[in-house]
Amino acid sequence: MTTTSASSSLKPSGQRVPYRPPTRSRDRARAAFNSRILTWLAIGIFLFLYLPIIVLVIYSFSGARNVGVWAGFSTRWYAELLGDRALIAAFRVSLWVAVWSTLIATVLGTLAALALERYRFFGRLTFDTALYLPIIIPDIVMALSTLLFFVTFAVPLSRYTILVTHVAFNIAFVAVVVRARLAEMDSSLEEAAADLGANAWTAFRRVTLPILMPGIVSGALLAFTLSLDDFVITFFVAGPGSTTLPVRVYSMIKFGVTPEVNAISTLMLAGSTVLVVISLLLQRR
Repeated sequence: MTTTSASSSLKPSGQRVPYRPPTRSRDRARAAFNSRILTWLAIGIFLFLYLPIIVLVIYSFSGARNVGVWAGFSTRWYAELLGDRALIAAFRVSLWVAVWSTLIATVLGTLAALALERYRFFGRLTFDTALYLPIIIPDIVMALSTLLFFVTFAVPLSRYTILVTHVAFNIAFVAVVVRARLAEMDSSLEEAAADLGANAWTAFRRVTLPILMPGIVSGALLAFTLSLDDFVITFFVAGPGSTTLPVRVYSMIKFGVTPEVNAISTLMLAGSTVLVVISLLLQRR
């Protein structure tokens, strides 16, 4: 025992007392204090992020024309959305791009996930790295690069250029989700199907595909949500007559925020939330 510990175990009279280890009450109190601090910090962060969205949703049901003024509950602005032809046309373009880009990206992303997870080939590492670039690089970089690509090859900007661009970045997200599902799959199931006489296509159709289906569907829903909500990339590659809903909302905001903008933003938020929740539920399965 050191001098310090020996001296701390002596009474003022010089008598030695038995050494007692420090209690854990101070540690528990410190842990509880840290837990409370982290809890309130998390609450503050969530309020900072989502309180403006909650306010936007609330005022989308206001009957006043001025934003930020509550004049009673009303669905007036939601009804006026149905009469806005430009907004409906933009929604149709967004829906067309989202549906087709989701279908194409889901097929290509699933095939890419199968190739990367099950096979070894020359250039696999390079292909794997290139596949993740749309997830890593900023949207503005991808928007400029795709725009330069279309300009270099003299491709006129239209809804088809938006479609190609959305497929390019959606493939990566679908491949990540499907590949995660594929990594959890027991390969012995396919071997058992082969032992029972199934060929490669039958084993894939009867065994692999049903097991991967929750991941494929969740990846497709994620791709659909990203395509429907994308603004930065679409803004650069959209041509005349191919305005999507986010780009249309941005053009409306430049003339001032109106309750109609709050209403359409609320609908977009609700649709995106539903798709994301369905995707998460399917991934849990």
